[in-house]
Amino acid sequence: MKIRRAVISDAKGIAKVHVDSWKTTYAQILPASYLTSLSYEQRELLWLNNMESSEVFVAEGKDGEIVGFSTGGPERSGNYPKHIGELYAIYILEEYQRRGLGKALVQPVIEQLQQQNIDGMVVLGLEDNSSRSFYEALGAKEIDNISIKIAGTNLNELVYAWDNIRQIFPT
Repeated sequence: MKIRRAVISDAKGIAKVHVDSWKTTYAQILPASYLTSLSYEQRELLWLNNMESSEVFVAEGKDGEIVGFSTGGPERSGNYPKHIGELYAIYILEEYQRRGLGKALVQPVIEQLQQQNIDGMVVLGLEDNSSRSFYEALGAKEIDNISIKIAGTNLNELVYAWDNIRQIFPT
């Protein structure tokens, strides 16, 4: 697998991963009607816009197909002054999960934050999402719990944090 910085032409592949990952990851969490309404075209527009303001990293499969992505930057809420960095998103197609791609996609986000002299980082994950154990395996600690609503469904979102991102992948 190859990890690289995304370019604008990757937006379509990123959108496909985003939609397909939501459909598998959130199948038992969000209404099926909502998940089936997600469109590649809408997400592609979202990512074209996001890529103008955020660094996005992609994982390529053997044939150059995008199979995962990550993005991060400054923490967006302002609620966690000790953690001014944030892992905004990390999604990997189900068939490529549990192969080390998650760690490989977190690494460039951490490097980017370190270049900005950011040491603390948060990530938000739905409490009902079993993939949140990935953050725990990387040493994140739960520091907050937020109630949110997606597609009319009340959910809990857990805020995980690392006080020192240099300790995630020590050199």
